[in-house]
Amino acid sequence: MSRNKHILFLCTGNACRSQMAEGWVRHLASEGVEIKSAGIEAHGKNPRAVAIMAEVGVDISGQESTQWTPEMLNWADIVVTVCGHADEQCPALPTGKTREHWPLDDPAKATGTESEIMEKFRSVRDDIEYRIRGLIKQLERKGNKES
Repeated sequence: MSRNKHILFLCTGNACRSQMAEGWVRHLASEGVEIKSAGIEAHGKNPRAVAIMAEVGVDISGQESTQWTPEMLNWADIVVTVCGHADEQCPALPTGKTREHWPLDDPAKATGTESEIMEKFRSVRDDIEYRIRGLIKQLERKGNKES
């Protein structure tokens, strides 16, 4: 890529989905990608999200749960909202920024046995990985065209 790309994942509470997305990008992307995640509010990391990411060798335990700021929006080249609430609440982006919406289920709202809840977290984790791999390929293609 000709210059670093800045990606911001935005969620309601920056506890599960945006944290997993940040972790996947850190794990899979080249050095030319910088990543942050934030929430409309900061709810703290969900321990189940930390656990299911660790199952696949991705450590998100050191990531912070933060609330978005206007500076983050200015910093980002791409803003990805990972839930409907964040998509609705996301302010208008500065000119030249790209916005994508990934309507991911909230695993924190899963009900049932602990095993069923963890399966929901795994399903969302795997969906995010698939989407992240596609986003990285898209960025690499654009980077090759700019070179």
